Amino acid sequence: SGGHYKPPHCFARYKSAILVAYRNQEKCLHHLLYYIHPFLQRQQLSYTIYLIQQVGSGSFNRAKLLNVGVREAMKDEDWDCLVLHDVDLVPENDYNLYICDEYYPKHMASAMDKFQYTLPYKSFFGGVSALTPDHYMKMNGFPNTYWGDGGENDDIATRIQLAGMKIVRTSPHLGRYKVMNYNEETEMQEPWRRPTSRHDTRKTWKADGMNSLQFKLLSRTKHPLYTKITVD
Repeated sequence: SGGHYKPPHCFARYKSAILVAYRNQEKCLHHLLYYIHPFLQRQQLSYTIYLIQQVGSGSFNRAKLLNVGVREAMKDEDWDCLVLHDVDLVPENDYNLYICDEYYPKHMASAMDKFQYTLPYKSFFGGVSALTPDHYMKMNGFPNTYWGDGGENDDIATRIQLAGMKIVRTSPHLGRYKVMNYNEETEMQEPWRRPTSRHDTRKTWKADGMNSLQFKLLSRTKHPLYTKITVD
């Protein structure tokens, strides 16, 4: 219930919140839930899956939704790890552990099939990543000002650096992910490119993030496989 699980026969060593920013991707969501629950249970984690849903027809703001997810998830539990997860990615290797690195933010989706299992560029931090609550607060969370697709991952990579940390990566043979793509046409038009940033992260990161987060919580409901947080 509510997407919460803890192992029945042992004490879980790690508590991880899985945060998924979401809007109208039902097919992907069904696939993700089908694969991710057994996957996490085999790792004997205590976890909850949170779906943070944006209402309305305005531009999607993934980064801000993840900030909301962190704020709401931390009310439930003293999580060891916050796993930020795209809805269209499924892990391929059971040994890709959904736990945090003790010292630094961890990029977990280091080998996605749509990039031929390599990184699209060196500072890429998209897809799936894991940060402790301390890491998250140290970098002031994610920016709230990225509307529409792309760009925020580079801002986040820069924030990590500015906060005196570095990115560690899951090794490519473990960090393999399948991308569920239900609109093949859009994918085929052009090779994947790095989005250009319109923000000066050095100037904005201390003022734009968890400390400036404003949103309207519309509902918080427990579903059979996830907790849904709906926000405006």
